[in-house]
Amino acid sequence: MDTNKAEEFEELRPLLFSIAYRILGSVGEAEDAVQESWLRFERLTTEVRSPKAFLSAAVTRIAIDVLRSARVRREQYVGPWFPEPLLADPYEDPARSAELADSVSMAALLLLERLSPLERAVFVLREVFDFGFPEVASAVGRSEAACRQLAVRARRHMAEGRPRFEADRAEREELAARFFEALHEGDLAGLRDLLAADVTLVGDAGGKAPQLARTVLGAPRVARLLAAVLPVMFRIEVTCEQHEVNGRPGAIFRDRDGGILQTLSLDVAEGRIQAIRLVLNPDKLAHMGPVADAWALSEEFKRARRPAP
Repeated sequence: MDTNKAEEFEELRPLLFSIAYRILGSVGEAEDAVQESWLRFERLTTEVRSPKAFLSAAVTRIAIDVLRSARVRREQYVGPWFPEPLLADPYEDPARSAELADSVSMAALLLLERLSPLERAVFVLREVFDFGFPEVASAVGRSEAACRQLAVRARRHMAEGRPRFEADRAEREELAARFFEALHEGDLAGLRDLLAADVTLVGDAGGKAPQLARTVLGAPRVARLLAAVLPVMFRIEVTCEQHEVNGRPGAIFRDRDGGILQTLSLDVAEGRIQAIRLVLNPDKLAHMGPVADAWALSEEFKRARRPAP
């Protein structure tokens, strides 16, 4: 193994993963794309002028190919599809911290799903990571003029789906703290006050885990569901560990043995919680650690809800 190559690759790995994850919405597929980019880099017999340019282009092209095939699977997916939860983005750039955090949110990744694979790649490279158009064109194999048009279309689609007034970090965290406090107390009125009138609660189980409902709409219904369900879950020793999920306030729910049951993430805008997204599909949780037996917990939950004889 070329030691210099390995060191250059490891230095760039966080960036490569972050590019691939934003294009793919999958931790496992992003890690595979990064590994494949290393194999291509390692096999080179000539020296490249810029390892960053070569590897960024390689991982982008690999991710585009994977996304094209993944689109078919996602169309056949059971129920709502969400990206795999990301607890921490390995790439940091203080000059672009806001853009990086916004671009990895569940809401942003779902907006990116509306784009073609090429639009998505161009948007990620140009708008998120500030690559110049010559670099973007080289990475996606299109002319600079074509990439500029792709970027314009991608920006337009993304802008159309964003909330008008997004909350800043301090506001999100303050509202989330109140939400989780009300959640632990089963405070129906407190929860309802924090929710937007048209709030949505949506779960992605992929047909592989039980869920009470795929989609619940409106503050009264969402608040009633949370206030009824969460106290019972806490009684059967499910814990709620507050944790940032995809750059937004969220939580990891675990069984009594520490197995991961689900993640929860909050979208906050205009002073209220606009969306609550749950990822329950065990395939999408396994990269975070041991996964709980959701079906067994569901049976235990049902027993705990029954009135005492």
